[in-house]
Amino acid sequence: MNNKIIILLGAPGAGKGTQAELLSEELGFYHFETSKMIRKKLTDIKEGDFEIVDGKKYSLLEEKNKKDSGILMSPPLINFWTKEKIKKLIKEEQGIIMNGSPRTLYEGEELIPFLKNICGTNNIQVILIDLNEKESLLRNSHRKTCELVHHTIIYDKETEKLTKCPFDGSKLVIRKDDDPKVIKVRLKQYKDRTSPLIEFFKEEELKISKINGSPAPAVVFESILKALK
Repeated sequence: MNNKIIILLGAPGAGKGTQAELLSEELGFYHFETSKMIRKKLTDIKEGDFEIVDGKKYSLLEEKNKKDSGILMSPPLINFWTKEKIKKLIKEEQGIIMNGSPRTLYEGEELIPFLKNICGTNNIQVILIDLNEKESLLRNSHRKTCELVHHTIIYDKETEKLTKCPFDGSKLVIRKDDDPKVIKVRLKQYKDRTSPLIEFFKEEELKISKINGSPAPAVVFESILKALK
């Protein structure tokens, strides 16, 4: 059974989505994109819609407002959705590339023991894609996504004037949470709430590989593949 799990960690704009797609294609693993899962859960919601987790009610409209303003959604809710999806994938004997989860120390403390119980410590590997704040801000404020499948189009001289997705032809748009003001909130959220996971992963004796996220995606991808061997 293929039960290896790769966790991609990095600041907004570090290229986690791009690398997850490349790794999924190369390894045949399922690309578990937390943001995509969240988008599906929050599609067509209306006032009064909620999810109950451990006896607590979470307003989905309030959670969506958090997301749109750059604030991380409630960890217990994200953990609940994530575990349910992972259980299904493991039953299907899928290797998993996790992009965007866990996002907080709380989520990590809940999720990692769950994953270790499923596949063992040696089958979990963390890839930390390192990118400085200045470059993160530049990448996020200029990147675009397509309306159809949400492909992320990396910003450079060749793509800056694109208006349609080169993969499916749909219109390219800038996400609400890629507004510069929102990005600064997201970066602070990452520093305060996500980066503490690194020390926690070390305490849990997970293998962590730090990769420079500044080069072109192809270069970063090769570095990740070497780290995974």
